[in-house]
Amino acid sequence: MNDALVEHLLRHSVRRGDFTLKSGAKSNWFIDSKQTICRPDGMLLVANACLAVIPPDATAIGGLTMGADGMAFGVAGVAAERGRMLRAFSIRKEIKNHGAGGRVAGALEPGDRVVITEDTVSRGTSPIEAARVVRESGAEPVLIVACVDRGGTCAALAAAEGVPFTALVTARDLGFDYEGGLA
Repeated sequence: MNDALVEHLLRHSVRRGDFTLKSGAKSNWFIDSKQTICRPDGMLLVANACLAVIPPDATAIGGLTMGADGMAFGVAGVAAERGRMLRAFSIRKEIKNHGAGGRVAGALEPGDRVVITEDTVSRGTSPIEAARVVRESGAEPVLIVACVDRGGTCAALAAAEGVPFTALVTARDLGFDYEGGLA
């Protein structure tokens, strides 16, 4: 477990109360992991933890905007400072009908071996959608990595797509049960 990252998330990103999640489910806790991912000290904690699990043959990092952006760009920047070149990209939610068009913005190239990022996963549908777009772009997703897994269901979805999944921190690490029905 990444103790310093867990501490940062608890201090800056976790809130307790009555919340309605994107799925419509009710929860007694909410996490805005961008509050960690977008702070300089949190960005470094996330990048260090992420770089420790990224396969050595990965060449690009990104995912569905907005959830993937802060994590992907932060990791790519820290990696570059260490001599590891990971191109970063973002996937639009809809196809752009002007300019170069398409859903991918940034430096994704055909043949890339891609790490899909997401700030927080509940069900896991966003990184799965990103993995499909990456494949349609001629690249290969090699890992899905979430800063926080609050739902406990993304690993099974990722496995069904043939992509390994890891979370830097889980709901349990933060002291909560998974929201996806796993005890």
